[in-house]
Amino acid sequence: MNKITIIGTGSVGSTIAYTLTISSLASEIVMIDINGEKAMGEALDIRQGTPFTNSCNIYAGSYADAVGSDIVILTSGVARKPGQTRLDLAQINVNITKSIIPEITKYAPDATYIIVSNPVDILTYTFCKYSGLPQSRIIGSGTLLDTARLRSRLSEYYSINQQNVHAYVFGEHGDSAFVPWSFANISNVPIDEYHDSVLKADKIYPELKKDEVEEYVRKSGARVIQRKGATFYAVSVSVCHLCKCLLNGIDTTLTVSTMLNGEYGISDVCLSLLNIVGREGAHSKILLPLNDEELVALNKSADTLKQIINGIEW
Repeated sequence: MNKITIIGTGSVGSTIAYTLTISSLASEIVMIDINGEKAMGEALDIRQGTPFTNSCNIYAGSYADAVGSDIVILTSGVARKPGQTRLDLAQINVNITKSIIPEITKYAPDATYIIVSNPVDILTYTFCKYSGLPQSRIIGSGTLLDTARLRSRLSEYYSINQQNVHAYVFGEHGDSAFVPWSFANISNVPIDEYHDSVLKADKIYPELKKDEVEEYVRKSGARVIQRKGATFYAVSVSVCHLCKCLLNGIDTTLTVSTMLNGEYGISDVCLSLLNIVGREGAHSKILLPLNDEELVALNKSADTLKQIINGIEW
């Protein structure tokens, strides 16, 4: 019996609730929004389809209804508007998050918190600083979606099942994210050697242009927004996968955003590295032996986030 609370019932929050329901990951889902009517409408729409899924009690509620939650997912906040700087957006959503923290932690102090709202690394940092909860229980969705986009793109390059592609996106969920290519591989074959390792290949693989792949990953969200106005399907599937890993009895490695406390010489900032995630939250980090170029990229990403943190009125 798993109980999950979702704060914010916009496109992302509602799609997460729907995906959780049809995935049978939760037996109880509470949807909370400042617009109570919207939350009630979304919950009702999903609930009326549950006769064709495993039983799930999904309803709109208040913070008090979050009591006993195993997971709380934060999707509340405003979207970035044209002409608005990332710092402007950060300040607004930091203020919103700070107002939510005491209200929700009062009722769900033992839950694992998943931060999805953007800028996700800054809001994960905010939650770490102001909630008083163990850092292992505060997880930003970070580059989990970026990593999925990367693996999807590489699988297209080589016409291979995505589950055979092992590659990561580290750093900020944003423009300073980077791929540690020295660890990218397909079925344990380094990505740079895969083309020559395939015998009797009946097709010609395109040249792997790493810069183009990274640009594709960075701009994917913007391209979807340009075409349909918002992104919510892929991020919802990613967040539900994270929930599944948290509820499973066996640990899983994921690129999620957590607080750094001296790893790679970086402290007091949240960004994505490879974390071990399970019932105890994001309880351990795997420190890959990054090469010099990758270390420079990681520090650049951390500095980018620290500039935003330093510009916010706390």
